[in-house]
Parts: sequence; C-alpha cells; structure tokens
Amino acid sequence: MQTNSSLLNRYLSSMAPYLKPLYDTPISIDQGDGSYVWDVEGVEYLDFFGGVLTTMIGHNNSEVTKAIESQANKVLHTSTLYLSEPMIELAEEIAAISGIPDARVFFTASGSEANDTALMLATNFRSSNEVLAVRNSYHGRTFATQAVTGQSTWLASRISGLSVNYVQGPYRLSSPFEGVPDENITEMCVADLQQIMDTATTGEVACLIFEPIQGVGGYTVPPDGFYGSMQKILSNYGALIISDEVQTGWGRTGEHFWGYQAHGITPDMLTFAKGVGNGTALAGVVARAEIMESINALNFSTFGGNPLSAAAGLATLRYVVENNLQDNAKTMGSRLITGLESVAEETTWIGELRGRGLMIALEIVNHDGDRVIPDPHKAGELLEACKDNGILVGKAGVYGNVIRIAPMLTVTEEEIDSGVSKILKAIHSIQ
Repeated sequence: MQTNSSLLNRYLSSMAPYLKPLYDTPISIDQGDGSYVWDVEGVEYLDFFGGVLTTMIGHNNSEVTKAIESQANKVLHTSTLYLSEPMIELAEEIAAISGIPDARVFFTASGSEANDTALMLATNFRSSNEVLAVRNSYHGRTFATQAVTGQSTWLASRISGLSVNYVQGPYRLSSPFEGVPDENITEMCVADLQQIMDTATTGEVACLIFEPIQGVGGYTVPPDGFYGSMQKILSNYGALIISDEVQTGWGRTGEHFWGYQAHGITPDMLTFAKGVGNGTALAGVVARAEIMESINALNFSTFGGNPLSAAAGLATLRYVVENNLQDNAKTMGSRLITGLESVAEETTWIGELRGRGLMIALEIVNHDGDRVIPDPHKAGELLEACKDNGILVGKAGVYGNVIRIAPMLTVTEEEIDSGVSKILKAIHSIQ
C-alpha cells in the first residue's frame, strides 16, 4: 500500500525541483465526494480549497461524471480543426453569459495560457507592447504572464518583450496605503494611474489586465467601482480592459456572476479557467469579435475545448446556473465570515479577515509597536494546524502570510459550520 511518505519520496525524485508540495508533511488525495476528500492512508479532510478553486461544484459530482463518461464513450479528442459540437455549444453558452457584446471564445487548457492569449490579442489589436498590470497580481507561469505578475515570490523571469508598468491595487495592509479608507483609496489609485500614463508610457497602452479580487495576492477586495474609475482614464487613451476571471468567475463572489460586474464596466476581454471544468483542463478567452480578428496568422488549439473537457464544462456551467450556486456562494460566504469574526477580532496575530462570497482570507501578522508586519511563519503553522484538524485550506499573499479559504460552491450550512469549528480549533492550538 502506498503512503503519503512513499509518494513524497517518488515526487521529489521525479518531478521538477521547483515544484513544492503545499504542506511540511504533504498528503496525497486519493478520492473525493462532495466537499470531502480522503488521502491514500484513509484520512478524511473537509476540502475548503478545491485544488485551488478548481473543483468548484464538488468532488465526484454526478452530473459532471455522467457527462464525462458519456463523452468518453464517443471520442476523447479532436482539436479545434474539427467541428466538435460540445466545444461549439459551450462557446455559445459562455459567450451569451459573458456580458461582452458580439463575443467570441478561444479555448485553452489553462488560465496561464488564456491570459497569455489575451495579452497577444490586446497587443496585436492596439499595435503596442505597452501593458498595465496591478501590483500584487498573479496571472500565470508562462513567459508573457510572468511579465504581468506583480509578486516577486512567483516570478521566475523578468525577461519579456512587453513593456509593463504596475498601477497601485487594492491591497492596503502592510503597504504604504495602510489605513486608507474605501472612499479615498480609489481616488488615490486613479491619480497614481494617471501619473503612470503621463510619465512612464507613450500613451499608446495596449491594455490593463486585472483580477477583480486578487487570488494569489491573498483575496484582496477593492471597493466597488474601483476598476470602473480606472477605465474612465484608460478610455481616453483607447486602452483595452482585460478582466482575469480565473478565480472570480462563475458566481464565486456571490454578489455577481463575474467579478468585473462589481465595477460598473464591461471588459473588452475576460479570461476564465479553474472551476468551469470542475477539475478537467478547461480555460479560455472571451473577447469582442473585432479584437479576435486582429490575429491573422493560422491558429488552432490542440487541447483547448476538447470534447471531454467541453462536456464537463457544459455540465458544470448548467449545474451552477440551474442550482443558483451564485446565491449559495453569497449566503454561505456570509455564514463563514460570521463564524470567524469573533476569533479574528480576539486574535492579535490575525491582522484582517476579508473576502467576498466564497473567497475568504485571514491575513496573519505580528506587531512592532504601531507597525503591522507580515508573519508567513505563523501562517504556515496555521496552514498545518488546519490540516491536522481535518480541513484543507490554502496559503498565499504577497508575503506568504495569508490563509485562503474557498469552499465548493455547493457547500452546505453543516459543512460551513464544521469548517469554522475546525479552523477555530486550529487557531486556538497556536500560541
């Protein structure tokens, strides 16, 4: 019988050395059902991270499994060179729900590839390599997406053909903008954007790419209308807006189906990935037809929109809509916040409890007089303690000091209450 330890030894001897398991004592997830998973040694965990927000509507969801099995009995793969009905049908449904007028869809196999494609489209359409990104952002591990990632921890390379400038984003704790209230932060960031346009660009900017809620950045939530205010400046220059919805799409924020809708804008492009395949490799870009038409070279996608992933995507999207999981995200997210509020207020090393919908974060800090200092070590302790108490969460943040809590969109009241209890036990176990 395999054990977590034996699999770790094989992992370390065969996988790329820059890949790191999440825990000090890593586990292998062997099977799952709904919000629960079991490792190869039979230990049960409540999964409040879902493979980094990817298993969105529960492990072993019967509707998705049935769709995959049905398609697997027909054909697994064809590519975009052929007329695949599941791919076309999914593209039609995503285009219709995107909110983007005259929308077209290009499927990819990952969010990194989707963002890379969006950057290629924007720079071609605008005939410019000048791009704006947001500090503390993360957009992927490809050559182009690394160039627009605003976190040094996640940067493998700064070599790029893009000319990138970073605007100030919504993160305030442990930043020069600490303590700035919502009514002022937007105005200050828009002024920063205007100064960047005036001093660091030619004015011919291709696009701004942003996450409505920064994911790897630690679930930092800007005030509503934040990016709408930025768009008013950018529209004077003809710059495009790309909303990276890899983590915020499909109703996860509760308030809206897409994260961009909190900002009073319709982006020129949006990218998606993660949850829509409920675990299958499915991602893509939605853009206005005129933007898509800026690519004249021959193109196709080998794995993007393959029939198996498209079938899973259709089943997942329909399940989300038909079961009103956006509303469940709002209700259960509020219940989760309420359950954690008291301990967050009472625990001196919890600097902030924040989030929206089912994207909830605890930022872990220590204090040096009036200074708030990120504490990644204690965040690591809490991550391990959560696992030891039977719940899986994530760790992120610019300083590696944020615990990310992201239950399935199908999570129940009982599971939220159980999760809160496990997290409280983990917090109380740490000195």
